[in-house]
Amino acid sequence: MSSPSWFWWSVVGGGISAVALCILKRCTRTAIKCTSLRLMSGKTVLITGANCGLGKATALELAKRDARVIMACRDLVKAKQAMDDIRQVTTMGELHIAKLDLSSMSSVKQFCENINAQESRLDVLINNAAVMAHPFAITEDGLEINMAVNHFGNFLLTNLLLDLLKKSSPSRIVFVSSSLHKFGKLNLKDLNTKHKNPYADSKLANIYFARELHSRLKGTGVAVHTLSPGMVNTELGRHRISNVLRFCLQPLFWLMVKSPEEGCQTIVHCAISENLDNVSGGYYANCKESQWSEISQENLPQLYEISERLTGL
Repeated sequence: MSSPSWFWWSVVGGGISAVALCILKRCTRTAIKCTSLRLMSGKTVLITGANCGLGKATALELAKRDARVIMACRDLVKAKQAMDDIRQVTTMGELHIAKLDLSSMSSVKQFCENINAQESRLDVLINNAAVMAHPFAITEDGLEINMAVNHFGNFLLTNLLLDLLKKSSPSRIVFVSSSLHKFGKLNLKDLNTKHKNPYADSKLANIYFARELHSRLKGTGVAVHTLSPGMVNTELGRHRISNVLRFCLQPLFWLMVKSPEEGCQTIVHCAISENLDNVSGGYYANCKESQWSEISQENLPQLYEISERLTGL
């Protein structure tokens, strides 16, 4: 056989071997699982962005544990479908959907007004909803849209629900951040500029907010936990990857990244684990405490004050 033929047979053979190895690793991979056996009967959990991906998977896990789950979503049609999907798996718990658009501060205020009026308790707030690489736009409030959804909306929502969380203590606030925050760089003089890496910047803002909130809530019985779920196969990158490309990449995603069911386990851990009773201010990955990155340890209390002003808090 000629040399070129041997070369291409080597390439094909190497490719097949690589794929086989990936499949083997995927099939034998030890799944990360929240080991807590705690039930959430009588507890109310609010999850933002619960109509798909990590939020939906988290809602299912907590419903299985008999929680009363409020699924706060921008699209109520998708939220209703997600609720129906969950009900196909479990009849445990209570599921409720509510309209929340984190890009609109008026929507956040109206949502919180309704929650505070209708709910007698809130045991866990999970700030999960996010967008990635959304095309540059300025919202009705004059905020850059990636920062509006991922940081400012969460900031206002959390602060407007603090009294209810304090009333329900011991309670928890869970921030779903990302390891990509390490690539963030915040310009406090202009948070509404066109960001070079808006997702990383907003996830870094989540961390600074969480750390400052932890400091402010000491002694209140409200714990603050921050986490990175890792690389998860969700719709988060829909503004960066077309539906056609996503479809073509699904086999690769299956091999290389976590499913939403796997990715949500650290969220569930931070929301319910007995190991985190009387603990606050940590950063978690793969259902265990992790080290804060160097950049996240910077002291940035000014962000809190700027966010108060820009959200009209």
